[in-house]
Amino acid sequence: MQAIVAFFILAALYAVGDFVGTRTKAWIPSVFVVACLFLVGYWTFFPENIVALAGMGAPLGGMLAILFCITHMGTIISVKELMGQWKIIVITLVGLSGMILFCLLICIPLVGKDYVIAGLPSLSGGIVAAVMVQQAAALKGLETASVLAICMYVIQGFAGYPLTALLLKKEGKKLLKAYRDGSAVAVQSVNVEENNGKLAAEEEPRRKLIPPVPDKYNSTAVILAKLSSVGVLSYLIQVWSGGLLNIAVVALVLSIIATELGYLDKDSLHKAGSFGFLMFVLMIFVFSGLAKATPAMLGSIALPLVTIIVVGVIGMSIFAMVAGKILHISPYMAVSASLTSLYGFPPNYVLTEEAAKALAQTPEEKQYLMDAMLPQMIVGGFVTVTITSVIIAGIFINLL
Repeated sequence: MQAIVAFFILAALYAVGDFVGTRTKAWIPSVFVVACLFLVGYWTFFPENIVALAGMGAPLGGMLAILFCITHMGTIISVKELMGQWKIIVITLVGLSGMILFCLLICIPLVGKDYVIAGLPSLSGGIVAAVMVQQAAALKGLETASVLAICMYVIQGFAGYPLTALLLKKEGKKLLKAYRDGSAVAVQSVNVEENNGKLAAEEEPRRKLIPPVPDKYNSTAVILAKLSSVGVLSYLIQVWSGGLLNIAVVALVLSIIATELGYLDKDSLHKAGSFGFLMFVLMIFVFSGLAKATPAMLGSIALPLVTIIVVGVIGMSIFAMVAGKILHISPYMAVSASLTSLYGFPPNYVLTEEAAKALAQTPEEKQYLMDAMLPQMIVGGFVTVTITSVIIAGIFINLL
């Protein structure tokens, strides 16, 4: 198969998934549609190496894309915004601890260690964690565990959507009651949609230790060179530590520091015009792991998949509610913010907006609900999907 034909087929499948996800406002996630189309393709006419033929196999689709995306994550973190939502951060971290603890204690005896270790990082976060585990499992010959990591990433949102929608409506009713009787506390207006879910809080401009590169010289190549230099340093630190420190975790920490110092540009990959393409390559590479996913294999992982999701969500909810009670955050919001680990952005925005729209009787009431709930939902998703899941994956891949 010619490379351009393979690339066209994969791009077309991805475009169909994007269309369905946008049309349904993420209620039918694009990743679910693309995964189903990939399975049909592999079971019919796809050659097993179609992703490599299209030029998106390793190392570009693997470690290179992962490192670029991870270092980019560090450039979109607003430390100020994170500090302002410290209670939600604590609650989501406690919730994730409950998920992990319940799965380790309950699921390992039921479904086996490899399945739990492969599924938990994906359940706790997003695409980067899923790719890290999928690659590690494949390298160790654990093909079924590798496929489970991808399938977990694909379907985990379906467990989170209806539960979050229910909880946000309960939280919204409580907030509206206080708003209508005049006992509500005013909150600052936000507009996260314009920032595409990033924690790019409005901050006073301040001088950085490292002065910025003038715009006329700060080309795509310069930005990518700076990002990749952080990746090189992360690799050297991993080697120096004898593999104890995972390269992805180190890259995330270093990129946050480098951005605060002024070495890396804020929102680097978007500024370089490369984010969309690299995410496309990374996603296609993820779905290449479905090449070995036969119907029989999918049937064999269905029970472990459901077991891990159910037990994990129960553990997360219990721990999040306890933490919320201690920190005086309602149980509805505590669990909702923790559940963002199952889907991230944009579903966390869509679910919040839908709840506000369904409950509010006036535009002012809707804005009040959005201002009260959205920042917590965005921070919850950012902490779990962007940061914590990478750390969890870095730890868990050594346990496979």
